[in-house]
Amino acid sequence: MISATPRASSKIVSNLSRRGAGIGIRLGTTTTGCSGFAYVLEYVDTLLATDIVYDSDGFKIVVDPKDQIILNGLIIDYVREGLNEGFQFNNPQEKDRCGCGESFRV
Repeated sequence: MISATPRASSKIVSNLSRRGAGIGIRLGTTTTGCSGFAYVLEYVDTLLATDIVYDSDGFKIVVDPKDQIILNGLIIDYVREGLNEGFQFNNPQEKDRCGCGESFRV
């Protein structure tokens, strides 16, 4: 299961509305950084036959099956800290993060 907090849901729905198209977000991972993986979030307009789909508050969270094991249990939040704001990924599968916070290890 993958879910979004009310703050993240509100931001995603707002972004989709502003974008004028889309059914939700696609979450995935890429190999990068000093710890191994980084999160990838992009807006999605269509589904693939192999996609795993979670219905959220007014949008869909779409995951490729290859990323499901790494992302299982993930909670997406939207956080403002000082002048910075953005999506934050709270993943129970993470063992640690690199010093800069850009990549993680499972």
